[in-house]
Amino acid sequence: MFRRLSAALVAAALLAGPALAQDPNAPPPTEAHYATARAMIADRQKIVTPNGIQLLEQVNLNGLPQWVSIRGADKANPVIIYVHGGPGATEMGRSWPYQQGWEDYFTVVQWDQPGAGKTLRSAGEAANRAHLSRAQMTRDLLALIDDVRTRVGARKVILLGHSWGNVIALDAAMARPDLVAAYVGVGPLLSLRANEAAQYEALLKIAAERKDEAALAELKALAPYPGDGEIPFAKVNVVRKWVMAYGGLAAYRDNADFYFRAARLSPLYDYADRLAIDQGGQLSVPALLPDMAEVDHTKIAATKFPVFMFLGRHDITTPSSVIEPWLTRLKASKKELVWFEHSAHLPPHEEPGKFLVELVEEVRPLAVEKLAK
Repeated sequence: MFRRLSAALVAAALLAGPALAQDPNAPPPTEAHYATARAMIADRQKIVTPNGIQLLEQVNLNGLPQWVSIRGADKANPVIIYVHGGPGATEMGRSWPYQQGWEDYFTVVQWDQPGAGKTLRSAGEAANRAHLSRAQMTRDLLALIDDVRTRVGARKVILLGHSWGNVIALDAAMARPDLVAAYVGVGPLLSLRANEAAQYEALLKIAAERKDEAALAELKALAPYPGDGEIPFAKVNVVRKWVMAYGGLAAYRDNADFYFRAARLSPLYDYADRLAIDQGGQLSVPALLPDMAEVDHTKIAATKFPVFMFLGRHDITTPSSVIEPWLTRLKASKKELVWFEHSAHLPPHEEPGKFLVELVEEVRPLAVEKLAK
């Protein structure tokens, strides 16, 4: 990934995670210990309720076999589809620390997008590359929605788009509003260039307040940022470095290792799957750059479905200064901004209890109401 990239590299540098350099055919000695723990976690999280569902399998979506996990204590519960960020930053292997609580109230779908995780590993780079466009991935998501609806007999679903995932999730919701009971944007990417500019200004402000001369020198050397056209990845890397250092990815932390490393203990991911997370970022980001450069959902004036924006108060990765004005202007049957005061870009991981409460108390009633009609 260390090449010239456009400013469209919004979250992948942070969310793809650190590279795992080992040969996939030679797992490190620690892998045996992880495997033991994974088996214990899998047993603890096994769905045993009579009307529950627990699936991990490939689904053919528009010609590409793609991996999905579908879990819930009762198939009659509303469906929530988590559309992960990155591109390439799969959530399936990282969701186990918080997801079990969701499964009491929702049927939870995790999807490894084209060019990501298990989907990349199993189908191969060439087949995945053919699906790496904003339009195609939106079509794949719509196909997934139909597949899940058929499986559990749901009329509508809740769509949750995190970071980059907001791009294709909101595209899908706008294309088929009749299938959407509610939409939840979590640290959403709405407009790439506005996002980069706001991020840069936020970092300069923090560095000045802290009198951090090293940060100020590095950041000011980037000006103008993001500028016009493409920028060297070296510039993007400097910005992401300070986003991380200032707690803009994970609040109050200068790293997000708890997030990056969560897949090590996931019952759904093995060593080779984890390698594919980093590989997916390297494949997906350059392939999707042209589409990402065109993203500007702030032009959406109205929706035919309820909209929730779940924002971390400390998020510098996707600054709220881009999101709040848009939500204020948006016309929707219901819209709400929910703040996570102790989170940055990863609220489900940073404040899992509050996140679940907000989903259950604010979003779920709308989905249940839609199902009853």
